Amino acid sequence: MKKQERIKELYFDEKYRQKEIASMLNLSCQYVSKVLLQDSRYKEEKERRKKASKQKHTQKTVNYIKKKRQANTDIGYEQLKQMHIQASQELSSPRRMNNRTFRNWNSSIYKYNTKTKSYYLKKGIVTGNDVPKKINWKSY
Repeated sequence: MKKQERIKELYFDEKYRQKEIASMLNLSCQYVSKVLLQDSRYKEEKERRKKASKQKHTQKTVNYIKKKRQANTDIGYEQLKQMHIQASQELSSPRRMNNRTFRNWNSSIYKYNTKTKSYYLKKGIVTGNDVPKKINWKSY
């Protein structure tokens, strides 16, 4: 069998790449390319391989993104679940919540005053009567 026929057989029938064919037959890549360019099936085969490669790359990217999102979702969900359990236990206790604990739970509605070393309820916040308006924060 001639070299050119063997090159075409390996490329079109057995689906080897040009570089692989060149190394198998101890030929240069340029020679393999030149032989394949002379064949009428080459352009069609090249387009088919390009399309397959693009689909494969797209699928790998989609799988990578799904895997990454799944990992992030699992971690986030577990953390959220643990926080929910902890909050349920703290809030369902029969004893009354002290002012410091309440402030820690609702830190965004309080503003710290360095002179008095106390937390004051921010202006514009509407709350019930059971919410402390001022919380002393002196160190023990």
